[in-house]
Amino acid sequence: MDGVLCDSEDFMAEAGAAMFAETYGVQVALDEFRPFRGTGEDRYLGGVAQAHGIAINLPADKNRAYAIFLKHIKGRLKPLPGALDFTLACRQRGLKTAIATSADRMKLDGMLPEIGLPRERFDAIVTGSDITHKKPDPEIFLTAAKLIGLPASDCLVVEDAGSGVQAAKAAGSRCLALMTSLDGATLRGLGADWIAPNLAAVPAEIWGS
Repeated sequence: MDGVLCDSEDFMAEAGAAMFAETYGVQVALDEFRPFRGTGEDRYLGGVAQAHGIAINLPADKNRAYAIFLKHIKGRLKPLPGALDFTLACRQRGLKTAIATSADRMKLDGMLPEIGLPRERFDAIVTGSDITHKKPDPEIFLTAAKLIGLPASDCLVVEDAGSGVQAAKAAGSRCLALMTSLDGATLRGLGADWIAPNLAAVPAEIWGS
């Protein structure tokens, strides 16, 4: 979802920083969250807390950060280029689709309406609330593949985070990596099969893969 369908990372970092300031009186720079992108909010917030010597209180601190986040995105969060058209094209071709996001369901439920993407466009949705092991573990993609009734080897994972590309390859899937967060050389080095700037510039060959 994040970095593929939309980019809420700045909003989430803002919300996390606001939560740390409000709850612990600690000022956190937005860049401090960057290493934990794609790992789920427990680690996203927990990694920064650890760096500051804070004993984070989960899930309370996470829920507070989410509450701030959901206010911050109102009228501001937009779909990334090609996101709406690409998901529609998948449906029109009769392909099965799933969202597999490390974010909790509370975050997903707030984001999809903001970017104008109907849940009905997906056959399955798996969130960080539904799994035990987060990316780079492949559990989330294996779970999504099972829910849509396909072996993971028949699935194309679209990712932008390094941990997500690693999880996709560990699941045995092919991976289209978007350069939302990392450069093409880095993504290719992690094992991505195709590279694109966004879903408006998807390589034509993926439709025949």
